[in-house]
Amino acid sequence: MLDMDHISVTDDTPPYDASPSRVVIFFAVLTVFVAGAGIGWLAGPPVPTETTVVAAESTTTTSMAETPPSSTSIVPPPDNTAPVAGPETAPLVSSESDEPVADVAEALFPSVVQIELESGGLGSGVIFDRNGRILTAAHVVVGVENVLVRFANGDRVPGRVIGADDDNDIAVIEVALTGLPAAPLALNDDPRPGQLAIALGSPWRLDSTVTSGIISAVDQAIPGPDGLPRLMLQTDASINPGNSGGPLADRFGRIVGINVSIFSASGANDGVGFAVPIDRAYRVARAIIDGGTFEPGFLGVSIDATATGRAGSVITQVNPDTAAAAAGLQLGDIVVAVDGDRIGDFTDLAAVIRNYGVGDVVELEIERDGETLFVDAELGARPPEG
Repeated sequence: MLDMDHISVTDDTPPYDASPSRVVIFFAVLTVFVAGAGIGWLAGPPVPTETTVVAAESTTTTSMAETPPSSTSIVPPPDNTAPVAGPETAPLVSSESDEPVADVAEALFPSVVQIELESGGLGSGVIFDRNGRILTAAHVVVGVENVLVRFANGDRVPGRVIGADDDNDIAVIEVALTGLPAAPLALNDDPRPGQLAIALGSPWRLDSTVTSGIISAVDQAIPGPDGLPRLMLQTDASINPGNSGGPLADRFGRIVGINVSIFSASGANDGVGFAVPIDRAYRVARAIIDGGTFEPGFLGVSIDATATGRAGSVITQVNPDTAAAAAGLQLGDIVVAVDGDRIGDFTDLAAVIRNYGVGDVVELEIERDGETLFVDAELGARPPEG
């Protein structure tokens, strides 16, 4: 059973008829996905004993590209007081391009950077604000405040980590420069399975690298650092250590996601990579810049798979004084859609709710006693533990 108090598992099982095997199966899946989280910071090709998800980020392996000289000192840049510019959204590449991958690479590489740590670690990033802000993955800059940012022309400048959201694996770096080539973001433009996907970054320290494939799936419920599911884009574009924090783009050169992890049996690309959707990444980034955090919405129900096996998620408990209670949700209601998006199973609902923030209003389509109802719920904040 999942508890939508943060979509965590609860032990206070209410009296309802549900097979405990559903919960056991769910945790078995989580174990497979989460087992590799600890080997995310790769020091060379690992020799895994099971299929794992690994962070596709920094590596200290020396490759054909130069590594930062040991004498390089990373110093913090001056505070950048430039205002946040509005997001760029205009396509960079024409829909009539005969070579969309090459054209996207040429157009976007000036916006793609290499993130270098004093420890020798390395990741990728993308300029999303012309006044000096860079998106990357939180696990690339974990535990550090200052980095070196290497631009496509080879210039290195100091960068300051102004904040990170570990739950969503998104961080923002700031450099004391303005007028930078900000990449356009595909905000409010949901990608489709099968569409072209282009990944840019520095895999294995090979800078200015582009790979391509397709969007394999959207809204995949993938466990985050805390083991709770989040909606991710899946792609078969090759992503490897060093790619983390780099952009996943569409055929028009707009960023659709930030690459963060791979599902791998070998420790390198097996054709199953994951990216944080750009809408959520940008929302998290703006919260960081504004000095706050992105707090996932709290519905306040416990959920499980339906007894009949049909799609949807059955409510097994409604917590008092929560968004669910205020919206009139009841024990036994089956949630079949959120804002028109169909719910496959209880893990889908858990991931979907976490995609919204506190104060967001969601429309829930539910089935109750054979009738279809639509109710609005204004998501609240998770109550403190204890």
